[in-house]
Amino acid sequence: MDRLNLVSVQGRLTRGRVSIFSVTDFMRIFRILPKTARSFLSYHSREGGQFIRVRQGIYVAKFNPPTKFEAANYLFRPSYVSFETALSYYGIIPETIYTITSATPKASKEFTFLGQSYRYYKIKKKLLFGHRPIKIGNKLILMAEREKALLDYLYLRLLKKQPFSERLDLKSIDKKRLGKYFNFFKRSIRKNKGLIKLMKEIGL
Repeated sequence: MDRLNLVSVQGRLTRGRVSIFSVTDFMRIFRILPKTARSFLSYHSREGGQFIRVRQGIYVAKFNPPTKFEAANYLFRPSYVSFETALSYYGIIPETIYTITSATPKASKEFTFLGQSYRYYKIKKKLLFGHRPIKIGNKLILMAEREKALLDYLYLRLLKKQPFSERLDLKSIDKKRLGKYFNFFKRSIRKNKGLIKLMKEIGL
């Protein structure tokens, strides 16, 4: 299939719930050559077009825009939503979080996309556990579990020597799982005494 019709492309992507994608994804979906895919997307990403070029090789469908969490997962990979954003989603901290925060093994990065701020914090590869796909709306979002989001958050505060929110609602925290994850953190980081102190300060 080397000839593409905009209407049929819109229909296929909408039915497949494809909101954000790479040129490679587009080639696979429509079984087309790289040149055809790049040409089509470039043409329809001009002013008034139906696609937005986010950055090199990544596009968003205007007619079926991604959710903020979906964009967070896709724009900088590998990554998963964590820290304040995940804690706010789970209701562990009461504050409304305006910047979407994620964990990644890559260098820390921050950028704005469609008016939304995204921030990615680097953590050690051995600490990239405790996350899973959860369904939000009709999308699967890779997000830290409650206990891992809390540990990511405290660890980041420790590294940056920043205060943490004292208004933490820990009723939904699984103490057994938290203890298991916490023990792994203690063995894997240098500042384990500082982390132990923070855990005591929040009553865990």
